[in-house]
Amino acid sequence: MTDIIYEDNHLLVVLKPVNMPTQSDSSGDLDLLTCLKDYIKKRDGKPGGAYLGLVHRLDRPVGGLVAFAKTSKAAARLSAQLVTREMHREYLAVVCGITAQEGRLTDFLVKDERSNTSRVVPAGTKNAKEAILNFRRVGLFEGSAAFSLTEVTLETGRSHQIRVQMANAGFPLWGDARYGHGKPTQQIALCARRLRLIHPTLGKEMEFRAPTPEGTPWKWFEALQNQAKTRKP
Repeated sequence: MTDIIYEDNHLLVVLKPVNMPTQSDSSGDLDLLTCLKDYIKKRDGKPGGAYLGLVHRLDRPVGGLVAFAKTSKAAARLSAQLVTREMHREYLAVVCGITAQEGRLTDFLVKDERSNTSRVVPAGTKNAKEAILNFRRVGLFEGSAAFSLTEVTLETGRSHQIRVQMANAGFPLWGDARYGHGKPTQQIALCARRLRLIHPTLGKEMEFRAPTPEGTPWKWFEALQNQAKTRKP
């Protein structure tokens, strides 16, 4: 069972495990939406199926915060926040190379449904959708190669958007075998770390944060932060 970060009668925010589909797919593996529906049904003793509306998704290998609606009214209002950009989604990523201190990427993406991949194409290409993200470098690790710890915020929600756009800009994500040079044994270094939204019925702004993942390559930047603390007088 995944970790529940927040729950009331209208909203559910959970921490999605890595390598778990957000919703059912062709793999047939247990997905987060089905898992949560079954959990709520059993916990609350519901005779029928539990309603749970999927508001947004994370790629299968990516872990972090995901919001679900527990009523149809909440689903409509939360989905509208994605359109109006009132829902703020921030990701933490480790990318290969040294990025600018901050930047904005605007591209047009086309998704290939057969291969489940997206690619950057010229504006005006048939079926292309605009993709916009902003990034800020918050850490730098230089060993045999250089890596940047970046905060990424989305203005649009396209399939594999962060992975495709950062790779196209010359900064593929560490561990991304599909769009970079990641190895099969590596876990993609991308986490949905912060989620800010307006509660669908209370109307108040709420913010949720996920812990930074552990292990490689995240530990490289933790070590740098600890070194900085020890150098302070």
